[in-house]
Order: sequence, then C-alpha cells, then structure tokens
Amino acid sequence: MRTSSLSAGRLGFGAVLLLLLVLCPFFLPIYWTLILTEILIMALFAMSFNLLLGYTGLLSFGQAGMFGAGAYAAALAILKGGLSLWLALAAGVFTAALVALVIGYLCVRRDEIYFAMITLGFGMMLYTVAHNWIELTGGSDGLPLPAVPPLTFFAWEVSLFDPRWMYLFVLAVTLLGTLVLWRVVRSPFGLLLTAIRENRDRLAFVGASVQNIRLAAFVIAGAISGLAGALFCLFNNMATPDFLHWGFSAKPVLMTILGGAGVFLGPAFGAAVFFALEQATIQITENWMIVLGAVLIPVVIFFPRGILGTILHRLSAGRRKTP
Repeated sequence: MRTSSLSAGRLGFGAVLLLLLVLCPFFLPIYWTLILTEILIMALFAMSFNLLLGYTGLLSFGQAGMFGAGAYAAALAILKGGLSLWLALAAGVFTAALVALVIGYLCVRRDEIYFAMITLGFGMMLYTVAHNWIELTGGSDGLPLPAVPPLTFFAWEVSLFDPRWMYLFVLAVTLLGTLVLWRVVRSPFGLLLTAIRENRDRLAFVGASVQNIRLAAFVIAGAISGLAGALFCLFNNMATPDFLHWGFSAKPVLMTILGGAGVFLGPAFGAAVFFALEQATIQITENWMIVLGAVLIPVVIFFPRGILGTILHRLSAGRRKTP
C-alpha cells in the first residue's frame, strides 16, 4: 500500500511539474524563458554525463567533444546540406555517437584518472581541429546560422524565432532524451552499468565484457550529448569551438556534483541551481564563479551525495525508520 501511494505521489508530482514547465513561457518574461531554455539543454547534457559518472563510475572530461560535434553537425547539415530541423538533429546525434564510438574504443580500457585524462586529451584535440579547420568550421568565428529551419509537423509549420516556441521545442526534445536515458538506467543494461561501478572485477569474473558495456554506455552518453549540442546550436543560432573546450566539459561535472551523481534527475536539479546562482550573483559581481566555488565547498562537505541526492537519501532513511 505504501509503495503504491508513493508511486502515485511521484506520478502526480511529475505531472504537475510537467504542466508548470509547459505553461512557463506564457507567463514568464522573454528573458527568463531564454534562461529556462538553456537550463533544459544543459540539464540534458548533464544527465547524459551522469550515465557515465553516476551509473558507470567513469569520470569523463571530454563530454564537450561530443556536445560540440553534435552542434557542428547540426550547423553543417543546415548550412551545407539544407536539411530540415529534424534531420539536423539526427545528424547531430549520429555524428556525436560516431565520435564517441571512436574515442570510447580507445578510452574504456583505462580506469579512473587515466580514463579522465585520455578523454580530456581527445576533447582538446577536437577543440583544436574546430579552431583551426577554418574552411569547414569557420575557425574561431564558428558557424553562424542565418536562420533556424521552421518546425514542421505534417502540414503544420512554426517558426522557432519566437522564444516561446523554441522553449517548447527544446522541452519536448529534452523530455524525449530524458525518457531514453530513463529506459537505459532502468533496464538490465542499466543494472550492468551499476555493477561495473560497484565491482567491475566480479562482473568480469562471471563472464561479462566490461569494456563492451562501458563502450556502449559511452556511445549512448555521447549521442545524448550530441542531441543537447544540436539543440544548443539551434538555440544560439551558431556553433563555435568554445562548445568543445575542456572548460565546457566542466559544466556537466559541476551540475552533477551539485545535484547528485547516481540520482537520475540530480544533474537536472544541479543545472537549475547552477543557473540560479549565476543569475543571482551576476547582479552583484561579474566574478560569479568565485561564488559558485564557495558554494561547492559546503555542498561537498555537508551534501556528499549532492543536494538532491542527500535530500532523497534522508527522506528514504526517515521512511525506513517509520513503523
């Protein structure tokens, strides 16, 4: 009885939250609609990273490489290929998955700091290519989009120049990516990822291929990162080398730590906290990263599972103690 009521409560909370997200652009000013759009994109990016760190135990400093690959693929699909909006997104996902397959094949054989450093090296290689291959990527100027293709659904066509429609489009795609990640972590494959995080040697002992499972997780995370990158390209009307820089890879790491690694919606919560801190502090000082660093220290000390992760853990512990 308690389990069913708890599940019903979660479904009700999710439905209310989704309704609020849908209604937000019709009540908020344009500025905050744009901020919410960016939060959604970065939340999807951070949740894809959480598939590696939180569920598989792999710390990657090169996720911006797949994010930027998806952004550039979408930009080139529109500028060079004249493809539709949906095909541009598909190009971003496919390209990022292919890049992740190549990089992951060379990285998943290593553990811990070695894995992190190799992904960092590949990420900076991709950044250098994007920065120097001027004929294809536009160099440091990037690839500006003169216009974003309209959203077409059968005979219905909507311009994404309107921030409200862009927000709703990003929300729909983010929900789709979130559902994919949810199915992955709740599947038998997701249990294998958790087993690798807890004790990879024991999993290998029973005959599972740890490297292949890690590679599959790396490709899935890369594909979702590419989807977020393609959305970010459409949102900003351009793709730049900054999307591939190692500093951009730090964003999903910070968001996951803030929200809680291993908690499914923890990175999304961390993304909201990250942008809330940014918007609150830039009104006072431009050095808002100092404030973020000052916040991270007590979070790590007093919220070892992240803010959302620690709250959920304490609530769960309280329910277990309740007779």
